[in-house]
Amino acid sequence: MTALQTRPSESAVPPAGTPYDRFTVVKARNPGRWAATAVVAVLLAMVLNSLITNPRWEWDVVLAYLGEVSIVRGVWTTIQLTLITAVLGFALGTVLALMRLSRSPLLRSVSWGYTWIFRSVPLILQLLLWYNLAYLYQTIDLGIPFGPSFASFETLSLIDKFGAAILGLGLHQAAYSAEIVRAGILSVDQGQHEAAASLGIPRRRQSTKIVLPQAMRTIVPTAVNEIIGLFKGTSIVYVLALGELFYTVSVIYGRTQRVLPMLVVAAIWYIVLTTVVTVIQYYVERYYAKGAVRTLPPTPLQRLRGNLTAGISRVRPTGAAATSGQDPVTR
Repeated sequence: MTALQTRPSESAVPPAGTPYDRFTVVKARNPGRWAATAVVAVLLAMVLNSLITNPRWEWDVVLAYLGEVSIVRGVWTTIQLTLITAVLGFALGTVLALMRLSRSPLLRSVSWGYTWIFRSVPLILQLLLWYNLAYLYQTIDLGIPFGPSFASFETLSLIDKFGAAILGLGLHQAAYSAEIVRAGILSVDQGQHEAAASLGIPRRRQSTKIVLPQAMRTIVPTAVNEIIGLFKGTSIVYVLALGELFYTVSVIYGRTQRVLPMLVVAAIWYIVLTTVVTVIQYYVERYYAKGAVRTLPPTPLQRLRGNLTAGISRVRPTGAAATSGQDPVTR
């Protein structure tokens, strides 16, 4: 038999023996959080108001040049530079990391020396050195070391502006990638190496099937940060007059004198590129988290579906109780 009970008032103290489901739940008050939210909301409104009402932003010019052919071509050059140098940098960086972890003193010394030199020399200086390599070596010969050469190529024909940018960015990135990969490998527990060796697994298979998949959980976040930095770092190749995004934008605003709108165009494209990389990073991290967590983190679509389901489940019981004309808290 179910009886409708009277809910005690908030100010009254419930008598002893009152069931827990009859207590009134009072939400915690957070004045500091509400004050911070109000301040941030006001500041955000001020920023949006400035962006919308200030005519000097010239949003019509921004929209006109956002999809302009030369701008899109510059974006494509930026993407090419980033992808090629990222592959080159991390491939060479992985080799350097394995050399640094080798038992050979020569390999360790060479890897350490490479990292030391390329992290010490500024990137802009490296780019200019590679671009002027033909001054030091007019030809590049292929053949036996210290012996006869089988083929010879002019340096200027092999290393143009794009080639100098690839070499400068790629070799510079390799020095940082080597430390990222080495740190990821060292983060794997030593017991994993010992367990694999006790099972008689070959050393190469230990590295590719056991160590690297676990190391990727440490490598991926830092590696993606480096790739995002590469997207923005490609702007430094403007010193070579290579037509990437920033150089193209600078040429246009030098011709039209619309400096600020063109800088906004470049900023929007950089934001779009880094956003795409960030989304890819989330799914790569989720993939390599399979062996570390019991339940994989939800994807954005799963999180949205869960929030909608939770919201509906909170609304339905209240609506059902209202239609029946009863107090939602009954026994």
